[in-house]
Amino acid sequence: MRDMSDGRVMVFAPAPQLTVTIEQHHDEPELHVHPGGQGIWQTRMITSLGAHVTLCAAAGGEVGRVLSPLLAELPGVTLRLVMREHGSGWYVHDRRGGTRQEIAERPGTPLSRHELDELYNLTLAEGLRAGLAILSGPAHPSVIKPEVYRRLAADLRSNGCQVIADLCSKHLAAVLEAGISVLKISHEELIADGTAPDGSTPSLIKALQHLHDHGAETVLVSRADEGALALIDGEIFSVALPRLTPAEHRGAGDSMTAGVAAVLAHGGPMEEAVRTGAAAGALNVTRHGLGTGHVDAVRVLTERVVLTPMKKAS
Repeated sequence: MRDMSDGRVMVFAPAPQLTVTIEQHHDEPELHVHPGGQGIWQTRMITSLGAHVTLCAAAGGEVGRVLSPLLAELPGVTLRLVMREHGSGWYVHDRRGGTRQEIAERPGTPLSRHELDELYNLTLAEGLRAGLAILSGPAHPSVIKPEVYRRLAADLRSNGCQVIADLCSKHLAAVLEAGISVLKISHEELIADGTAPDGSTPSLIKALQHLHDHGAETVLVSRADEGALALIDGEIFSVALPRLTPAEHRGAGDSMTAGVAAVLAHGGPMEEAVRTGAAAGALNVTRHGLGTGHVDAVRVLTERVVLTPMKKAS
């Protein structure tokens, strides 16, 4: 296995989106155009925390022609891009009223067999080169089939690569079948998938155990305003988060995943990775930009994240 101290992460972001957001600055509206989607927001936070990302993605169509140069400009990122024949996804949001209003959104068209083959081979090679991979989800499950994630997780793991997944539903079931190093998931996703009947602590502890038994070595469950729960080395912990005033609730989970990855990429222990992930997620909600946060602030907040043992996993 490659030495994990050089701080490299491969992020699989198969279908990034072009994001257009209207903001209000004093008396004038402002237009912000950025690349977005789960893998992109994770990438931003990972690079903020000092690790290098190889981003494996696909883009195409009229939207893709705008999106591609924006992806290439992401700092601290090596872009490996597959050009598609058809359109990438996009959304337009209006935040002038203080809350996010969705105006219109398209997740993008499903990847073709040829596009998938090219993206798969590229992702496998870069994941093995990095030694640590994040499998992030598409904007809509129709864009890429769960089977692709199952094969990627299996091929990466069997060749010595640590795999982190931030997925739910059928895509999550697929990677659990292959086995993964770390799973990050929200309590809302556990309830929606039927893995937990409700958001109570006993129900979520049972869900943690279930996910561990079915293929996830470490499991981290975020709980919105409450502290997270984590299963690490067979022990379940409550994760007490710093109390901060939110400016934007979206993106906290992606920043949590990114914080975990950044620490593991530098060879850090899992408990430190979970504490850093919790701090990065907590900090992200104080900012309007998704997947953003200053490294010094994350470090200070990490010192205030407390992991308290709750029970041994059965």
